[in-house]
Formats: sequence, C-alpha cells, structure tokens
Amino acid sequence: MTVAFALLLLGALTAAMTPRLMARGSWADREPVLALWAWQCVVAAVLLCCVLAMALCAAEAWQAVRGHVFAPAPRQVLDAYALSDDAHPWAAALAVALFAGGVWTAAMLAREVIRARAGRRAKRAELRTRAPLMPGEEEVRGDRLTVLEGERPEAWWLPGPAPRLVITTAALRRLGGRQLDAVLAHEEGHVRARHDWLLHCSAALASAFPQVPVFRAFRHQMHHLVELAADDVASRRHGRLTTALALVGLNEDRGVFGPCASHHDAVPRRVDRLLGPADRLPVGRRLRATALASLVPVVPVVVAFVPGLRALG
Repeated sequence: MTVAFALLLLGALTAAMTPRLMARGSWADREPVLALWAWQCVVAAVLLCCVLAMALCAAEAWQAVRGHVFAPAPRQVLDAYALSDDAHPWAAALAVALFAGGVWTAAMLAREVIRARAGRRAKRAELRTRAPLMPGEEEVRGDRLTVLEGERPEAWWLPGPAPRLVITTAALRRLGGRQLDAVLAHEEGHVRARHDWLLHCSAALASAFPQVPVFRAFRHQMHHLVELAADDVASRRHGRLTTALALVGLNEDRGVFGPCASHHDAVPRRVDRLLGPADRLPVGRRLRATALASLVPVVPVVVAFVPGLRALG
C-alpha cells in the first residue's frame, strides 16, 4: 500500500518538523489567534494521516472493510490502489496498531474530560462552602461573579454550563475599576473561545503520545497562546496599559517580577508584550497565513484520493 505508507511518512514529517517551523520568528506572539488556528490545523492533518492510512490498510487486509470503504467505487479505482485479493499480515498489523492508537487517544481525551468535570464539581462545592447563598437568595444560572474572602489577589473563571468569575477580596482592594474590568474581559475571552477544550485536547494528545514532538509542542503552545489571545481581548476593550497593570496587580506578590523570578514564568513576558507591542501582521499576510493553515489538513485527503481521481479522470 504505497498510499498508506505515503500518508504515514507525511504524518511523521509533519509531526517532526512543525515545532521547529512554528518556533521561527515572533509572529505567533504577534498573532496568537492565527497561531492557535495554525496549530489546530497541523494537528488535524497529522491525525487525518493516521486515520486515512488506517482505512487503507484495513481495506488491504480485510475484504469486508474493503467493501465498505470502496463500495461505490468502480473497478478501476480498486486497481489504482493496487489492492490485492490476498490479505497481507503487515497491513492487518498496521491497521490494528493505528486503530489501537485511536482508541488510546479517545481514552486519554475521555480521562481529561472526566478529570476536568470532577475538578469543576470540587471547585463549585468549595465555592458553595466558602461563599454560601444568603437565606432567600436564589442561585442565578449563567455568568455570575463570586467574591471570596482571601488575602491573596486572585481571579479565575470556572467554566461549565454555568460559568462564573471568581475573584478574591484582596484582588478587589488592589485593582482599580478599569483594571478589574480588564481581568473580567480576559477571563471572558477564555470562555467565549472555549480555550478549556483546546487545553483538554492538547493535554490528551500529549499524554497519549509523549514521544511525538508535535503533540508536546501543541500542549505547551496552547497554554501560552490562549493567555496571549485573552490578553488581546482585554487590551482591545480596556487598553494595553490597563491590562498590564491588572496583570502586575494580580501577580506582584508571587515573586515573578523580582530578581529571583524564574526565567520560565510567562507573566513578565506577557506584561512586556502589552507595554511594548509589536506591530500586527498586515491584513493581507494574515489572510494568506489563515488560508495556508486551512489547507494543511487538506493535503492528506488529496494524497489519499489522488490515485482514485486519476483513475476516474
């Protein structure tokens, strides 16, 4: 199965080379939303390579599968893919291995979702304990601000069917009105873009296949880029200086800005990015990059269908 091997080779090259290519330049920090889309397209292309290769290998190994995959196809299409009547053991083994990888990936994603739901339930139970409803007060469905007593300035959004912003009294005392609005806009940016699902999917892939470079980089970049994208949402509404001051106010007690700060902490870099923003890419270049990224998942489909299309042509 030449096409199946070509798809696997394409997927392997994409998985190995993409982290290096995406790391070149600073365009991702300048356009985090575009970078998020590009990463999703690349990962989708790698997964498509595996799925299509699995289908072709299964069609080579088992007549029953071949009948379903190539059911409406004329005889010349079958001849174009050089499917033999004798089942090859290597095709069956490869199909089973790829299928097992898909099942393992689905299991890791299910584990991430179950863990996230359990974590949300635990946090909501903690919120009900720390901030109980007053007598006669009814819990409001939808977006709701919850204020907790706390000596440390913190703010986070708890996703779910009824998302809510949680903020401590220390953060209310430290942040000004516009800075508090910027924090709210930042967290709303996460919820509206469903960044929690991106984080779950990237964590599941990296947990399932930690040796694959593109999945490791995907998880790392998702944590970085979703914060930059949410920062941009807040800065467009309330200004870059206000958003930067809000970040400083929430994190200055954590020791991330002092001489002993870790070089791996992303908050100072986010503040520097807000205070000294680089120019955005030109509109034409953004459109071309978006279109190019959107075409990446199409490549495996084209590779898989080229023999059949040639036979029909």
